[in-house]
Formats: sequence, structure tokens, C-alpha cells
Amino acid sequence: MAQTDTVNRRYVLAQRPKGAPDENTLRLETAEVPSPGPGQMLLRNEYLSLDPYMRGRMSDAPSYAAPVEIGEVMVGGTVAEVVTSDVDGFETGDRVVAFGGWQDYALSDGTGVINMGKSPEHPSWALGVLGMPGLTAWAGLTRIGQPKAGETLVVAGASGPVGATVGQIGKILGLRVVGIAGGDEKCRHVTETLGFDACIDYKAEGFPGALEAAVPDGIDIYFENVGGAVFDAVLPLLNASARIPVCGLISQYNATSLPDGPDRMSLLMGTILRKRMTMRGFIVFDDFGHLYPEFAKQMGDWVAQGKIRYREEMIEGLEQAPAAFVGLLNGEAFGKRVVRLGQ
Repeated sequence: MAQTDTVNRRYVLAQRPKGAPDENTLRLETAEVPSPGPGQMLLRNEYLSLDPYMRGRMSDAPSYAAPVEIGEVMVGGTVAEVVTSDVDGFETGDRVVAFGGWQDYALSDGTGVINMGKSPEHPSWALGVLGMPGLTAWAGLTRIGQPKAGETLVVAGASGPVGATVGQIGKILGLRVVGIAGGDEKCRHVTETLGFDACIDYKAEGFPGALEAAVPDGIDIYFENVGGAVFDAVLPLLNASARIPVCGLISQYNATSLPDGPDRMSLLMGTILRKRMTMRGFIVFDDFGHLYPEFAKQMGDWVAQGKIRYREEMIEGLEQAPAAFVGLLNGEAFGKRVVRLGQ
């Protein structure tokens, strides 16, 4: 079913997944297009962002944000057109970045909504390199990573929207950059297109040794997107005073228990102590949202100058969103996954 003017398609959380989400996790419903009240605007969602954090919002385990309740529309960032508006600063035809969720239409009072004007170039990029993933990369590296020219940066998830941007910023700032990605095709993209100095395939035999060979001077900054076996290979290679921005742990999002094997907590804590390392998790808009104007100008300039390259995977149709999201969690995505809801 295509997007229409009269029906609001929406995916609601049907049940909380145990492990990986499946076909029973989300339910597609149809409803009337909502009617805005005083001080509200009606948004028609054109693009929906798919992001790993959504898996956490499906769970009711303690987290930094409230979970989606059963029967509620699944959350998600969107680019939308303003259909009608009773909100100052927004008028019919404006394109906006909002948090409209997995549905065709949403109401908003303008809180947290960014107006991009009538005809933004590459509007869906506001969900990627010019939006939350880009800000995550820029703020995590520059504010927590504290890069210095000549240092070595290792980036997990290097072909994804955050990791790819982290590494390219690292090259602009004069770092030696080594990516970690899954498969030959992704690693070639990371080195040949994005300009990393090296990329190591974590799926290949001998991954820890290959990573060690790629960082002869050790690792000064490790940008963490993955966790698990990848971090196990990184840990012994970290230099004194290394910095570790912790952005995500996608290898663990579907886990229902702790991993098998020995308890490595004492090893981690001992390494942090002996090497005087800094490891900091962050929630980008909570911690660095106030820096968005500075980021937007800098990243916009880099993109315009061709210093930052961006790969987008466009998924056609809202009905394809659940399968595309599961694939994202399984490492199938190659670039930033965005769902086009309507033209």
C-alpha cells in the first residue's frame, strides 16, 4: 500500500522481543490521518531513519530513554513535509527534521523540530551525515577522543554512517585511521572510497593479529560502535592515555544473557587503571546537542568541499522497514539505511 492523503499507516510495538526482533515484534496498522489542534502542525513523513538504538527502545530494561509501550508507534527520526501549521516558524511546504516515528503522519508542536526550508538539497541526508549520526561522529571524536595530529585512531563499524564519518574526520585532522568492518567489499570501500589508511575484516581468520599488524604504534583513540570480540582484540593494543568514546555496542543488542567465557571485567578495569585511559559513553543530543549549530556549519562545509563522502541505502516503502531494521542489526547494512515512505 502506497502513502495516501487519507490513511495513516503506522507500525506499533506488538510485543517485546526476546533476542532478535522478528515478524511478531511490530504490527502494521492503519488509522485516520490525525487532526492538529491549536499550536500544532501536521507532518507528512517522507523519510524514516533506521538506527540501532531502536532495539533498546523495544525493551523495557532500564535505559537512558523511556521504552516504547506496547501498542504505541515505534519511534524514529524522520524528514517530513509540513501539511498544515499553527506553529510559529513553520508553514505549509516546509521540510523539517522531526521525530515522527514509523508512520506516514505525525503531529508536532515544534519542540525539537528543525526547519530546513522549502527545497533542501538531499533532504534525507539530514538523517545521516548532516544529522544525528554525523553529530555523533563529530562530537564523539572531537570532544571525547581529543585527537592530536599523528595519533592512531581505530574505528569499529567503519562502513556504517557513524564509523565512516568518524574515520574521515580523523583523516582531516591528521590522524592515522584504521577501520574495522565485515567483509572484503566493505573494507575496500573504507580504504578506496573513504580514504582510511587500512581496514581489517573482523570476520576473517586471524583478525586479532591483522589488527595488531595494522597499528604498529598502538591505538590512541578507539571509537566503539560494536563491542564483543572486536573490543577484545582492541584492548591489548591501547596506548597509555588512550581515549575510548563509547557510541554503541551493536554486537550485544540482541543478547539475552552475558557472553560465555571468563569474566573480563577485572582485565578491563586493570587496563584502564594502568594505562590511565578514558572511556566515556555518551548520548549525543543529551550531551552535545548544544553544539549542533557548530557541527552543522563544519560538516556542511566538509561535505560541500568533498572532504566527507557519504553512502546511503534507500529502502522503498514503509512495509519494508521491519526487515530492513533486522538486517541492520545483523550487519547487513552498507551505509546509512533510510526508508522512503512517499515521494
